[in-house]
Amino acid sequence: MAGVRQFDEGEMLAEALGVFWRKGLRATTMQDIAEATGVLRGSLYNAYGGKEEIFLLAFDSYVGPFLANARTALESTPDPEQGLRLLFDTAIASMTSGSPARGCLSTRTATEATLDDPRLQARLRGMLDELRRIVLAALSTETARARLAVTPDEAADLVVTFTRGLAVMERVYQDAAHLERIAAALVRALVR
Repeated sequence: MAGVRQFDEGEMLAEALGVFWRKGLRATTMQDIAEATGVLRGSLYNAYGGKEEIFLLAFDSYVGPFLANARTALESTPDPEQGLRLLFDTAIASMTSGSPARGCLSTRTATEATLDDPRLQARLRGMLDELRRIVLAALSTETARARLAVTPDEAADLVVTFTRGLAVMERVYQDAAHLERIAAALVRALVR
């Protein structure tokens, strides 16, 4: 039937996400996506228009769980020190999973893609802004404020910025234990 997709979009996006994560947005081709998903290139073009549209959908499917995991880590305890440790443990586990380790999709995209596409820039900015809101909410409680060495706003900015730097360190050193030590040092600096 014309106009009816003959593939499972969720499965296709999951496979495409894996390709983008491994190769990056710039290096990924429609042929790469077609081979990984088993969907013909023509069908992908007809359904989505191009790789950028597929990337945006795949990126959205990545962002939801990433932010949910961040929220869960921070909200699982009233102790800001433990919450931040759990947040960084979650981020490090995500970056170092896979073989080879897959790194951080959002940081990779921000550093290697041309951000002249306003849709891509909006997605990246939206993800970071939402992560900042989640961190700020967790660090704005009375308990957290009493223990922070800086204001909750400053701490939220530092945490979000640090997660991006942590992703770069993972790419360079590829050593989870090293990342954990760096994250622990930041937590000690932020929480009294």
